Amino acid sequence: MQARIGYLIVHVRDFERAVAFYSDILGLRPEFTDPGFNYARFDVAGMSFAVARDPAATGPVEDRQTGIGMVVPDVDAASAELKAKGVRFTLEPGRQPWGGYMAMFADPDGNVFYLDQTA
Repeated sequence: MQARIGYLIVHVRDFERAVAFYSDILGLRPEFTDPGFNYARFDVAGMSFAVARDPAATGPVEDRQTGIGMVVPDVDAASAELKAKGVRFTLEPGRQPWGGYMAMFADPDGNVFYLDQTA
């Protein structure tokens, strides 16, 4: 599989406070913000950095993974290749509410990675 790290996602407790911190304090330029979906993406020198809050999550934010997104030209092909090698997927490839097409997989220690398709 040919991939590059395309984005990072940090899970937060307070979505509005996080967006204000990263935009107003750190000066990152918002590319996309959706308070209803609890997701905001910022441009950081050509790489995407995002914050997300899962309102259904019951555990502390420390129980959530920090998202590292591996970007590939074809998620379906890459996921088939990885599955053939025994990689466990935690989210099958599919269209997401924000418009992207992605899957999620775990390494042997349970660390979860996003597998996202380039536009």
